[in-house]
Amino acid sequence: MASGVQVADEVCRIFYDMKVRKCSTPEEIKKRKKAVIFCLSADKKCIIVEEGKEILVGDVGVTITDPFKHFVGMLPEKDCRYALYDASFETKESRKEELMFFLWAPELAPLKSKMIYASSKDAIKKKFQASTLPQCNRKDSEWISHHP
Repeated sequence: MASGVQVADEVCRIFYDMKVRKCSTPEEIKKRKKAVIFCLSADKKCIIVEEGKEILVGDVGVTITDPFKHFVGMLPEKDCRYALYDASFETKESRKEELMFFLWAPELAPLKSKMIYASSKDAIKKKFQASTLPQCNRKDSEWISHHP
C-alpha cells in the first residue's frame, strides 16, 4: 500500500554518504554518520531527517561508549521512526560493516502513525535504490537492546 509520502533529498544524500565509504582523511571520517534517524514532517507528507538525532563516527569512544545502545535510546517510546545504522561486527573470518535500515514501530505508538510509517517504508527504500538493504522491523525495545 503506497502512502504518497515523499522523501526529502537530504535523506537520500545521507544514505548515499553512509553507504559509499570514500577514502577520507581522519577528520572527514570523524564527521561521517554512524547512525541517523528520520521522521515524518509535521504535515505527514515528507520523510525528513530528525534534527539532532544522529551519531557521528568521531563521537564513538569519545562521548559515546556504546553506539548501538545510544542509538536505541534516541528512538522514541511512543512514535515510529526510520533509521540507518552503520553496524560493525566480527565473523570467524573477518571484521565487517553493514548499513542497516530500521522501521521503528513501538507498541505505544498511535495506530495511525504505525500505518503511515509501514505504508511509506517502500518509498524510502525505493529512493535508497537498495532492495537488498538489510532491515530490522522491530517494535520490541527489549529485543533490540540485546542485538547490536
